[in-house]
Amino acid sequence: MGRVLAVDPGEKRLGIAISDPTGTIANPLTVLRHVGRLVDAAAIATLAQEHGAERIVIGQALDAEGQVGAAARHAQRLAEALRTQTVLPVELWDESGSTQAAQAARRAMGVGRQKRSGHLDDLAATVILQSYLDAHSQTSNTQG
Repeated sequence: MGRVLAVDPGEKRLGIAISDPTGTIANPLTVLRHVGRLVDAAAIATLAQEHGAERIVIGQALDAEGQVGAAARHAQRLAEALRTQTVLPVELWDESGSTQAAQAARRAMGVGRQKRSGHLDDLAATVILQSYLDAHSQTSNTQG
């Protein structure tokens, strides 16, 4: 599959995660401060290029019924802006529950309550990316 960069698009910060070169394991990369859609898209495109990503995945939070709400529209607009900044494929991926999963992961790692209260943006992006990688490795395994 190759290296994949994932974005957890929040209102104030964007969590960024990157996969290993084989597209198997997701790792937190960085957190960007939200500036504006085009500036954010340019920064994401630059990170993707610097890290040799072959594709970009943007987390899209769907509501309980799987419908597109305000947060999901925000992700769609970021994806559209990003497509003007890079030739890489840009995909939206359902991120529902990624923040809760990141919190659970921190608890499982034994991180104390005070340290857990920090931003989870890059971990949430990692959860989104791992979900994407796992789903795509299963389809490639069944097709191969």
